[in-house]
Amino acid sequence: MSNVSILWVDDEIELLKPHILFLQNRGYDVETCNNGYDALEIVQTRPFDLIILDEMMPGMTGLETLPKIKEIRPMTPVIMVTKSEEENIMDKAVGSNIADYIIKPVNPNQVLLSIKKNVHQHQLVTEKTTADYRSEFGNISSSFSSADTFQDWVNIYKKFVNWDIQLIESEDRGVREIFSYQIDEANNEFAKFIKRDYINWFDDKNPDRPVMSHNLMRSRIFPIADENQKTTMLLIDNFRYDQWKMVAPILNNYFQVDTEDFYCSILPTATQYARNAIFAGLTPLAIDKIMPDLWLNDSEEGGKNKYEEDFLRRQLQTLGKNYKWIFEKLVRPEASKRLIDNINKVYDADFSVIVYNFLDILSHARTETEIIRELAEDEAAFRSLTRSWFEHSDLFEILKMLAERKHKVIITSDHGTIRVENPVRIQGDRETSTNLRYKTGRNLKYNSKEVFEITRPELAHLPKSNLSSTYVFAYNRDFLAYPNNYNYYVRYYKSTFQHGGISMEEMIVPFLVLTPK
Repeated sequence: MSNVSILWVDDEIELLKPHILFLQNRGYDVETCNNGYDALEIVQTRPFDLIILDEMMPGMTGLETLPKIKEIRPMTPVIMVTKSEEENIMDKAVGSNIADYIIKPVNPNQVLLSIKKNVHQHQLVTEKTTADYRSEFGNISSSFSSADTFQDWVNIYKKFVNWDIQLIESEDRGVREIFSYQIDEANNEFAKFIKRDYINWFDDKNPDRPVMSHNLMRSRIFPIADENQKTTMLLIDNFRYDQWKMVAPILNNYFQVDTEDFYCSILPTATQYARNAIFAGLTPLAIDKIMPDLWLNDSEEGGKNKYEEDFLRRQLQTLGKNYKWIFEKLVRPEASKRLIDNINKVYDADFSVIVYNFLDILSHARTETEIIRELAEDEAAFRSLTRSWFEHSDLFEILKMLAERKHKVIITSDHGTIRVENPVRIQGDRETSTNLRYKTGRNLKYNSKEVFEITRPELAHLPKSNLSSTYVFAYNRDFLAYPNNYNYYVRYYKSTFQHGGISMEEMIVPFLVLTPK
């Protein structure tokens, strides 16, 4: 904790020599002066890590000196020392952006504590976080073997997200590597769990089956809409729990979070399957059977997500929901601006559904555009980019408007996404689907130990384009690569964000219910 420079400004600085020696003995470099004019000259000539400033000084007071110091060194934390606890003085000091204040008589340990809080906080917090994670490591690993339900895996995933956000500040590269290995281990165990239990979740009598895409609206969303006069469902494509943790503080002034829960995306965790299942309230196999003209298989030409509003209309009619409702799909910025201009139609509706596609577009842009790739090079950067986008987005404006009109808001997604790293070879004919995290077709060749294969798609309630169709899903951070142009393919897609396969990040989807403050 040495090499920290401090400027202490006090008209009675001679009386503070024992305090200054106390700090110097702990390795701090302390320079002193006894008035505001000298303080300004000193800070112009050299930077300091911290300034301690007396509030009551003859000539130029501390409160008068403070803004002038901030003009020269705006980022330097200033601790104000005052004899008075009067509220107006505190208000002026806090309003002038002080880091902390100390009431006279000054106690040296009190000064030391304030220094640590304002200069060493980042280091102390990251050191403690790293130590806490190391001590928790064994408990987390042992929880994998006992995780027997989807809720068990939700709890594990939440822990990982919270640790990931905390450890990102750690300068201990070793602990970051350990954490990365542990997430991979968890995802491998999660894949085994899915392989064992997924098909059984389509049994209505299974008490352990989680809420899934096709019953999300019936079991979670419509009950909320039934109970509230105005409800808006916001589905953000590709929205993960760690991204929600970045966005939540921004919404804190406008909403309180009533529910922070999760549901399970169906396989494939791809928009065509998962989102259509949500709005239809049916599995993809059922959609294909009941509305064959509205379902396109992977091998068929045409848009795969064109009929979400039709699916929702049918589900509402089937369940006898007589809401006055609207459906808005916002893919381009001009669509968001149009909705803001016509926000009254959301206000007038009992139940509004808004689909927002920005994060999915960002994921694809990251694959195709070098500058976006650099901006979102890993999960932490992707989270940061999500936060920056959200803070200045039309979506945030829409949410503030909904808060003002006291709408209950549901935020969720159709699936998450994962950064892929490991290529797995697969072969297929020209009819094979193009997604990197799953393939479906009739002539697939692969190592069955490297993937989750479903040779009878009807068991997973998936349609098949021909009698011998098979579905194959990638695990963890794997992606499926063709032997032709293999090296180019691998270089192009390695470290990109993809979805469609099996991982906690893709399948464990946040479900959030917000009430306006």
